[in-house]
Amino acid sequence: MLTIDRAVPADFPRIAELTVGVYEGEDLVSPEYVPQLADVAGRADRAELLVARDVTGRIVGSVALVLAGDFGEVTRSPDEAAFRMLAVDADVRGQGVGEALVRTCLDRARAAGRAWMVLSTGERMTAAHRLYERLGFQRVPERDWAPRPGVDLRVYALQL
Repeated sequence: MLTIDRAVPADFPRIAELTVGVYEGEDLVSPEYVPQLADVAGRADRAELLVARDVTGRIVGSVALVLAGDFGEVTRSPDEAAFRMLAVDADVRGQGVGEALVRTCLDRARAAGRAWMVLSTGERMTAAHRLYERLGFQRVPERDWAPRPGVDLRVYALQL
């Protein structure tokens, strides 16, 4: 059994530990990006933080849902929502945690009146790419971008 709810400040240390651990553990980020992954309080000011909890209440996944503002970086209009920093504990991968978090983001974006969900993802995040494609996201290569030289991000979008 899995529950997804909005994170509270007491969850922030676990979200930081999980997010940094996943991204660093799989060599998906440069050392310069780690402080941003660890800054959960900073992203809570710019996004809705969602967590997935197992039956014991332990956080096993998290994501930052961006419904407005500049934290999305990939959004181009008020009709677009985004999500960032999706992380799932390695011990529960393949059990639907990531999908449940993404589906919750989609539901909340629809409820907020957004027409599109967009996201950017690293080229090596192949498990995430498979999830997004299975959920109906399409690549939007003309919107691919690089936050800095050598960091190339792919953009995916889904009409809600």
